Amino acid sequence: MNIKIRLAFQFTIIVAGVLLLFSTLVYYFTYSSQRDKFRDNLKNRAKNTAILLLNVTEVDSTLLKKIQQSTFYWQREEIVVTDSALHMLYKLNTDYLTSENIKKNSIDKVINFYRIAEKDGVHYRHTFHKNKYSVFVMAYDNTRREKLADLRRILIWSSLFSIWVVVLLSYFFANNAIKPISDIIARVKKINHSHLSTRLDEGNKRDELAQLSITFNKMLSDLEIAFKNQADFVSNASHELRTPLSIMISESEYVIGQERQPEIYIKHISGIVDDIKKLNSQLNTLLELAQINKEQPVRFADIRIDETIFNAIQIIKAKYPGRKIIPQIDYPENEHELLINGNYGMLVIVFSNLIDNACKFSKDVVNIIVSIDDRFINVIISDKGMGIPRDELDKIYQPFQRASNVKFIGGFGIGLSLVARILELHNTKSKIYSTINEGTRFELRFEKICSEVKTAQNIRI
Repeated sequence: MNIKIRLAFQFTIIVAGVLLLFSTLVYYFTYSSQRDKFRDNLKNRAKNTAILLLNVTEVDSTLLKKIQQSTFYWQREEIVVTDSALHMLYKLNTDYLTSENIKKNSIDKVINFYRIAEKDGVHYRHTFHKNKYSVFVMAYDNTRREKLADLRRILIWSSLFSIWVVVLLSYFFANNAIKPISDIIARVKKINHSHLSTRLDEGNKRDELAQLSITFNKMLSDLEIAFKNQADFVSNASHELRTPLSIMISESEYVIGQERQPEIYIKHISGIVDDIKKLNSQLNTLLELAQINKEQPVRFADIRIDETIFNAIQIIKAKYPGRKIIPQIDYPENEHELLINGNYGMLVIVFSNLIDNACKFSKDVVNIIVSIDDRFINVIISDKGMGIPRDELDKIYQPFQRASNVKFIGGFGIGLSLVARILELHNTKSKIYSTINEGTRFELRFEKICSEVKTAQNIRI
């Protein structure tokens, strides 16, 4: 059973239940009203009978019987008048008002209603000259029976007709309610890896289905970006790896093409070894980037920012011996002010890449400034190199994107994309400022662990 049929069925059951409850209440209150009205008439009949027979001396039982027989009240009416000892003083048509039933329904109350078989009755206690009498009146309420029968027919047929209408309306209601979902399903079926640009209709952007469409569209946008990045990554990686491999193949074919002097072999093989080292470095960087992009859980720990920076400086100095890399750290009185929560190995990669770029694109001093404020540790890495064109600053974090003015300087264009991904994992804000032929400055902002502790303490206070 699909949702449309299920909704229509459930809606029909609910409405049918409401109609049944409504019909039952209408029938019950109508029955109670008709019964109470009939009982009032029985009570008045009993009082009038007692007054005529007992209070009016001119009327005896014979005359009263003639009066009552000549004035028809109800169908199959019965009347009995007794004294306090339940001895009959007067009776009329006693089918159900036998001595046993009279005794059974004689209660020491002024008015007592009862029912025997299909007849309603009343026991009225009358007092005259300090003597107590009982008047029993019973009758069959044919008017009530006919009215209730008519009411039952009306309620049954109107309920059946209403339920039939509800079945039709519920189907159309369920169809309209499910239509947006059906439309979503139809559009989702058209979406695949080659049609990720398709988007769902977001409607009024307020109801639940609109929110579902908005969420799904956001997921599609993320998937489209991910697929595009993957395609670009594969395309760029293939291009970047093909070039050094082609060079090495050409060099090798040239060397083995004919017999040459040993020094020529050594020269070309040394060039091939250098190319292999570069290719190995490029592959390692690609693997690091791919590993981080898996979005697997990263282990964080409390680490000192100064130790991480010094480790990165040692790595780069081994690559650029004699280059001046000057760290300026504003050490606080409390060494815990230098602690951040992060992954030590990843942050070493960040600082190594940034310092390596500063050394690669500048022949001057590389400055590293570390300052601390109430909540953050600010790290600035600056150089006085060739800089980056202003219109290319937004693209430098993309894989294999390199500035147009560094084409003749070695590099793969992967380092900064790796840096951006690691900083994103650490929720670290970064800014870059660069001017052509004046230099580049990277500003990083790490949140201190001490600030988190202080914030928690302030909340408790």
